[in-house]
Amino acid sequence: MKLINFKWQQLILGLGCLLLMIACKSFYPTNSDAKPLKVATDPTFVPFEIQRASGNLEGFDIDLMNAIAKVAGFTVQFQSLPFDGMISTLQAKRVDAAISGITITTERLKTIAFSRPYFKAGLAIAVREDNQNIKDFKSLQGKKIAVQIGSTGADFAKTIPNAKISTFNSGPEFFQDLLNGNVDAVISDAFATLYAIKNGKLKGIKVVADLLTQEYYGIATPKNSPHLDAINKGIGTLLSNGTYKQIYQKWFNAEPLQLLDS
Repeated sequence: MKLINFKWQQLILGLGCLLLMIACKSFYPTNSDAKPLKVATDPTFVPFEIQRASGNLEGFDIDLMNAIAKVAGFTVQFQSLPFDGMISTLQAKRVDAAISGITITTERLKTIAFSRPYFKAGLAIAVREDNQNIKDFKSLQGKKIAVQIGSTGADFAKTIPNAKISTFNSGPEFFQDLLNGNVDAVISDAFATLYAIKNGKLKGIKVVADLLTQEYYGIATPKNSPHLDAINKGIGTLLSNGTYKQIYQKWFNAEPLQLLDS
């Protein structure tokens, strides 16, 4: 009889522990067993994405994505990918998301989805320091312009009358072509260009005039992504708890610009 009672006590104790574990999981949900999100990025877009000699990825986008994952309860597995291949890769659902200074545009929204905006940016004109002729949009007419394949800079360059456009896979390539005198100007992201000039990576280059455009970056996902809601909530949390501001100031040493809610 005592043996039977002891076994019942063990069974009840075991059930109690199981119920306690279930209760704890309901109060403290975890996705530790879930597969990490495969996130594509192009590590040539400094300072948003940088690949060090060790192979480690750094940059504003990398810090932001990791911070989103932390507050949203998932893990990230970054995959390096050329910028011009990101949209098609998302469409094919070979990755779960992409973050690489991707501008939210009406055309892109036809085939993929975007998170709420996480960065306000714009396109700028970069020329050699000794260039005194190119000062604004009008002075780009008929000039040799370098852009990155698949970028909004490439789309904008098509609107310049009689411009001769050269396309490149990455920023370092078209800036080198500018320094070599093969093109007259580069149209690219203003923040990335100013950061590179400030840190001595682009000696002999300057940014002219005001921004050509104002645009917003978003985290791109396939259509109907099950992860988009968690990403959006993560961005919202970072904006409200001050983490976004800390990351922004780390990379740009400035106050964040006002973002749209959607």
